[in-house]
Amino acid sequence: MLELNQAIASYIDHTALKPETTKEQIITLCKEAKEYQFASVCVNPTWVKLAAELLSDQEAVKVCTVIGFPLGASSSEVKAFETKHAIDEGATEVDMVINIGALKDQNFELVEQDIRAVVEAAKGKALTKVIIETSLLTDNEKKHACELAVKAGADFVKTSTGFSTGGATVEDIRLMRKVVGPELGVKASGGVRDLKGAKEMIEAGATRIGASAGVSIVKGEQSNTEY
Repeated sequence: MLELNQAIASYIDHTALKPETTKEQIITLCKEAKEYQFASVCVNPTWVKLAAELLSDQEAVKVCTVIGFPLGASSSEVKAFETKHAIDEGATEVDMVINIGALKDQNFELVEQDIRAVVEAAKGKALTKVIIETSLLTDNEKKHACELAVKAGADFVKTSTGFSTGGATVEDIRLMRKVVGPELGVKASGGVRDLKGAKEMIEAGATRIGASAGVSIVKGEQSNTEY
């Protein structure tokens, strides 16, 4: 069981995105990421520089940040600038939130351009993960969002911010994997709190798990965390 838990650690983006997160909590997050060899730490842009410094001796543990978070309602130009700045600060992965309202308006050209702005800003320097916020979408909208992420050249699609009306579900992971095929990454985030839940997401097709409960997951414990 220990070996299995360690293998799952490599799927986890160890996350601290709450607005009240302190410097000490970021230091702890990075320390845990080193100890358990998580895929990355996922932090708000203000903490990217510190996280990059703390993980400068680590090749395996990446620094991930969020763009247009959590609403996705900033302009494409602002998202692109935020991406470039985060990369300059040391981010090697960026999780951007789509323009959800535009998707619901079926303004697919705008949504694709919005994603592409971030993809191009990150190209060759950072992976781009596209947060589609599944809890706010119909299945048909989820399919369109995933298709647009593929067209725009993203590296991953991701279920949720963890700050909306719901998080990742096995059904959504299956749907997203079916749409993007085997080449793109699929990230489950929001509500994955234990080893059983993480395993279910991976079996459904997830290649990353976004969770603030990373330590509890690899220890096989239950966490009360919301994200």
